[in-house]
This record gives sequence, structure tokens and C-alpha cells, in this order.
Amino acid sequence: MTQKLSGPEKFIEWGSLGEHYSRIKDVHLREYFREDPGRGRRFSLKIGELYFDYSKNLINSETLDLLIKLGEKTGLREKINDMFSGNKINITEDRAVLHTALRNFSGDPVLVDGIDVMPVISGTLDKMKIVSERIRSGDWKGFSGKKIKNVVNIGIGGSDLGPRFVCNALRWYSDRDLIVRFVSNIDGTDIVESLYDLKPDETIFIIASKTFTTIETMTNAESAKEWIRSAAGNTEFISKHFIAITSSKKNSELFGISADNTLEMWDWIGGRYSLTSSIGLSVMISAGYDNFISLLKGSYKIDEHFKNSPFNENIPVIMALIGIWYNNFFRYGSYAVLPYDQYLTDFPAYLQQCDMESNGKSVSLEGEPTGYHTGPVVWGGIGTNSQHAFFQLLHQGSRVVPVDFIGFAQPLNDPGDHHRKFMANFFAQSKALAFGRTGNEVLKAGVPEEQIPFRIFPGNRPSNTLLFNKLTPETIGMLIALYEHKIFTQGIIWNINSFDQWGVELGKNIATDIAEDLSSEKISGSEHDSSTTELIKVFRSVRSPDEGN
Repeated sequence: MTQKLSGPEKFIEWGSLGEHYSRIKDVHLREYFREDPGRGRRFSLKIGELYFDYSKNLINSETLDLLIKLGEKTGLREKINDMFSGNKINITEDRAVLHTALRNFSGDPVLVDGIDVMPVISGTLDKMKIVSERIRSGDWKGFSGKKIKNVVNIGIGGSDLGPRFVCNALRWYSDRDLIVRFVSNIDGTDIVESLYDLKPDETIFIIASKTFTTIETMTNAESAKEWIRSAAGNTEFISKHFIAITSSKKNSELFGISADNTLEMWDWIGGRYSLTSSIGLSVMISAGYDNFISLLKGSYKIDEHFKNSPFNENIPVIMALIGIWYNNFFRYGSYAVLPYDQYLTDFPAYLQQCDMESNGKSVSLEGEPTGYHTGPVVWGGIGTNSQHAFFQLLHQGSRVVPVDFIGFAQPLNDPGDHHRKFMANFFAQSKALAFGRTGNEVLKAGVPEEQIPFRIFPGNRPSNTLLFNKLTPETIGMLIALYEHKIFTQGIIWNINSFDQWGVELGKNIATDIAEDLSSEKISGSEHDSSTTELIKVFRSVRSPDEGN
């Protein structure tokens, strides 16, 4: 029985791309640049403070034209408009997808079920400002009357990775008198070490959970509550040390946090897209309200670019199309993100969730197996550290990994001649990956003949370069929105829902059942496979020898 084609394979452009791939798959980047001396300028775009160079990709003008036609045929333009308009494009959960409304500076309404959501977004932003300024000014006091010096964000996934990344990225702009930390792991070591050198009467906790039932977050929240209670001696002081970010005021009130200390979340904001919502409170506390607004404006700039630019001038669309070219035709199964700025240390981890949780799907919107690869594995690290870690594989390994290089022309810190040398590496690596080094070039360099095979670099390793003027709140906002829209575009073309995450549920449900077995006197072996049953027995015998069977 022939499987019905419901994804991009049904379009003639997909077949045309396959034929085109067969014709050009062996063309080397050296040849592309030799034939077109102006390639570097032709395959680049600029918007605001971003210069985007995609010339070192295994494409020519025909490739790009075919990819753009594929995007048009999948209805990408209509789907973009649907998202910005508040239509319920998250079909498995019957929800709108409106992280773009969080940074809507147009003055236009955004409707969900006929109701304009902009007033509630504005109201929440105002409340965030009041809370953050009270903490930053020292007006918010702990139970002993001392001002708050420490802010601990307790969340997981999108309630942790986004604000963690941006607080670190904007550290240069932050209030250095405030300590901002993040607790996410249910491993007790995370919260114990995070609180080790902090004083309870100077610490406030942000509990970020849409449902206020997430087991990791609420387990850590209960430990934080006990830490405060032990020092204060009275639960009445919870109001001085806890803020909730949730869509369930009922559950946050059951925990003990009043409505006055609660910031709203909405079901039309997905966790991994929630950074620019109230989930960004820790960012606003650390970097200040004005810088947070600048971040929102940077995202808005890219939102408008994505919504209005033709596809051949649309940076997120081009990034997405090139990614599909590698994923589905060259069959490259991963891509690496390599920021050349120490402040972006946490960006690869943030992007992993945003991309892999969004597009790690193998079922189409019609509920059928896709039959083609969707989301790639995303990984990366910081330059130049990564050059001395995994770049060997990038340059000479048997697997080809496309790369995104991210850098800034102007440094925030340059205590000597660091930045010139740093950026020399930034430009050198993309050049080396693209063009490599031939045997003749190695021989001319005076390398002993017996070493020549080991010193050849094949090149033809593709990359994008995103070069910003300077790391600012606005450019960080731009960076976030670029990848959000790239991921969305790929999901549309792959015909999958980028905005649910059912794959997270099964392991969580099984863990809940196993947790009971880890503490009960008996293990019902019939409920588990033999491997899991034996592992539970070994765990129990080591943890509590008296419980051994």
C-alpha cells in the first residue's frame, strides 16, 4: 500500500530539488567562489545591526530559487500571517501561538477568540516593572528588614533556559550588586549548591511554572520554602520572598503565594517561546526595565522583517531553507551553533530546546508518519574554546556538520589586544571549513611528504556567519527572534506542529510510577520490564541495604 504524501514530498519542487541535488552535490565551494568573485556580496543580507553572510553554503542561485518556491508552495506566507493574527495554529492543543504579541510595538490589536490580548500583555509588563524596580532599588525587604540582594529563578525548560541565557548574555548591562541564579534540576545538588552562600533574609525566589504542578519546579520550590521558613520561623514571610509566574493562580495560592505576588502567563505562549513574557522577570531585575524593553524591540524588528520581507531577502526564511537543504537532501543530521562571545555561553543550550523540542517530530499535521527527516540535532559551544575541543571533527571528520558562526564587531571588554585576535579566529574558521587545504598546498608549505595525507583539509564544510555590530539588549532580542522564526518556517515546510511537545510526557508519567516503587516495600515486577525491575532492586539495596530483597 503506497503511503499518502502529506508533506513537502508531494510538491513538484521537492522532486526538482532532488534532481538539482544530484547535479551539484559534488561541486566544491572553491569552484563556486572562483566562478563568481562577487559571491560573498551577492549571498549576504543586512538588517539593522546584523550582517548575514550565507555565501559559504553548498548552494547556487538555482538552489535558492527552488527552495523559495518550495516555501511558497507550502503556504508559508499564509501560515506566517496566521501566527501573527492569533489563529490557532497549534492544532493538537487548539491554541494560538503569540509570542510575537509580547513584543508588538505596532499599536495594533492582536485577537485571540475575538479578544484583544494587548491590554493584558501591557498590564503584566507594567507589573513586572514595578516588581523589578522595587527589588533593584532596595525597596523590597526580606523578613529581617534587609533589602533583597539575591534572586533565584526556579523553573525548568523554557522557564529556565531562556532567562538563564539572557541574564548571562546581558551581564555587562546588569546590576552587579544583585546575584541572580537559576535552579532547574530536580537533583538536590542544584538547589543546595545554588543557595550555599546566600542568606535567606536577602533572597527572593521566582517560581516559574505555567501550571504550578511541574514536578521538578515544585519540588525545588518546596525546598526553597522550607529554607525560608527555617530561617524566618513563620510562613507569613513567604510574601516577602516568593513571586509566582503562572497561568494557575489557584495553584500558586495553594502554595502560599498571593495574587499580589503573581504574574500572569497564558496558554497561547509556549514555554520555549516565553522568554519575552513574564518569564523574563529575572532578566528585567538583573538588567533593568529599559534594557528589557530594548530586547523586546530587537525581537520586534525581526518579527516585522520576517512578516513583511520577500523570501529571497528574509533572513530567518533563508536560514530555514538552507537547513532543510542539508537535512533532507545532503542528509546532514545535525548543525552546530558557535557563538564567538563569552556572554553567549548558554545560547546553544537554549537553542537546543527551542529547535529540538519544536521540530523533533515524526508525525505530520494529518497524524501520519512523515517518512522524511525533520528536526536535526543541535549542539555547539563557545569560540575559541570549541576550536580546541571538537573542531577537529568539523574540519577533518567523516561527518559534515553545517555551522552557524555568531560574532560581534565591537567588544564589550577588550583589556588588551584580545578582540582582534579573537575575531581573527572567527573569520579564519569559516574560511578554513569552506576552502580547506589541498595536497599541493600542503606540499608547497614544506610539510614532509609522509605527513601530507594527514594535513589535507577537504573543505566544502558549509557555514552561515551572523555578524552584529555589538552585543546589546536589542541585538540579543534580534538573535532570539531570528532562530524562533527559522524554526517555525522549517516546521511549516515539514508539515509538523512546532508548538506541542507530547514527547516529553511519556518519560514523566513513567517516572511518577517508578518513584513509588523506589520508596515502597515491594516492587511489582509485572509492571516493569526485567531490566527496569532489576535496576530498581539494585538502587534500593545500595541506597538502603535493609530494603534489599
